[in-house]
Amino acid sequence: MDTSSALSAFDRQLRRELPPGDSATRIERTARLVRHVSDQPHSWTGVVWSDLDSSTAGAEIAAESRNFRGGYEWKYYTHDLPADLPDHLRAAGLRQGDLEAVMVAEAAEVPDFAPPAGVELVDVTDEEGIIAATDVHDEVFGQCHRGLRERLLAVLAEAPETLDVVLAVAGDTPVSAARTDYYPGTEFAGLWGGGTLEAWRGKGIYKALVSHRARRAQARGVRYLQVDALPTSEPILTRIGFTRLTSTRPFMAG
Repeated sequence: MDTSSALSAFDRQLRRELPPGDSATRIERTARLVRHVSDQPHSWTGVVWSDLDSSTAGAEIAAESRNFRGGYEWKYYTHDLPADLPDHLRAAGLRQGDLEAVMVAEAAEVPDFAPPAGVELVDVTDEEGIIAATDVHDEVFGQCHRGLRERLLAVLAEAPETLDVVLAVAGDTPVSAARTDYYPGTEFAGLWGGGTLEAWRGKGIYKALVSHRARRAQARGVRYLQVDALPTSEPILTRIGFTRLTSTRPFMAG
């Protein structure tokens, strides 16, 4: 994979030109910022791209601060300018989240991995499956995913072709859940979730979920798979062919 070309495509397609994720979201573009805005509780609001320098950052962030409220996020990437952009964002009152690696692979290059014995991968097609998937997230990550559940149910009703959700099930028990977000008009699909119950970790379920979604994305003509990876996932993704293009950190209001 040509990492320079992939990063350029990522910045253009998934940041400057990223389509809205649902019908409740609108895109606002200025000369220096692109923000996604929604008044719905289950939708995301924040800045996805910026073109700033040391002479413009202060004024632009001060003007943007009128949008800072609960649920707001400025999605910062470590190759964004100016180099001290995080300092400006913190000074404006935003709190920083965890640093994640932006990992990308060509879908066709991801190997096939079968789930471990006794585990079946089940594609979700209804409300019951969405509830089961977010229940797994609640248990794995130790926080409520009601907002995510509402958003996924809305997407399932409005644009199911832009979403894949898959459960890893042992017997009758969901033990892991993951999803793919498709971005029409781009070469990318985003892989999200993949959290696994503690007793089932280290058995290859995460790899199986990645390859399962890679095959589904490949069948749709997707070229690149993108993951915002925590330190626990980055080594696994590296071993199966993903490359770190950059890193990202959320800066959040509230």
